[in-house]
Amino acid sequence: MAETTRPRAKTREGVVVSTAMDKTIVVVVSRRIKHPQYRKYIRVNKKYAAHDEKNECNKGDRVMIAESRPLSKRKRWRLQTILERAVTDVPELRTEE
Repeated sequence: MAETTRPRAKTREGVVVSTAMDKTIVVVVSRRIKHPQYRKYIRVNKKYAAHDEKNECNKGDRVMIAESRPLSKRKRWRLQTILERAVTDVPELRTEE
């Protein structure tokens, strides 16, 4: 019998907007679509709840999420990689007097 391989998991790239829950992040994925009648490009945003096992993400991080089996009522995505960390440490400007 021939071995059947599982299809590759879908991936999305987005920005973390919430880390309020334990081991869960909310990621906003933005994409552009062309309106069928008016031919104008529209930005469409969608929020995904993703599983973050180690609680390593922060707000503003750019991440890659991958589709997985259902983990809870709303979670069907897992954190795959953190592509870019958000800038959190902004040095304060000191004025010399």
